[in-house]
Amino acid sequence: MVEHLECEKGLRLLLTPNQSLSWRGNVQVWLALFTVSLVIATGMALAGAWVVMPFAGLELIAVAAGIYYTAQACQTREILSVDTDCFTLEKGRRVKQAEWTLPRRYARIRANMPRHPFTPPKLFLTYREQIIPLGAFLNVEDTQILLRILEGKGVDIDRRAPESNIGFWY
Repeated sequence: MVEHLECEKGLRLLLTPNQSLSWRGNVQVWLALFTVSLVIATGMALAGAWVVMPFAGLELIAVAAGIYYTAQACQTREILSVDTDCFTLEKGRRVKQAEWTLPRRYARIRANMPRHPFTPPKLFLTYREQIIPLGAFLNVEDTQILLRILEGKGVDIDRRAPESNIGFWY
């Protein structure tokens, strides 16, 4: 998602991944799966197939780990600030973990265009040998919104065509 933040000078954007469920919603889904799995595994155990119980437990642990990992990844935040002199990119989850300030005159936004229309362009903030990924979690629509906002503010976008398959055997 791309959101405008209040800024006295220039442009300030908050980039976040789409988050379909809150943490509470994720826990409720897991509890529903737990309940169904418990009923089925208990029925199987009472029928004499007790070996189902450990596998049901492992399945629930794997699902819980996947939900937790996904929820953590959805906490990623990037703040892109563009003013007359510089680009500032801040990245982190709950707190700022990294920050880059690059001169606007020489830094560029590079968009590696995809081969397929359902794949979003890969965005990078570049300056000399520094290549910093930008909004890697954005979907196609959000990436296009970000590019339109940046172009509207006069930021040059270096759009690169997809690499060719020359020498690739089909």
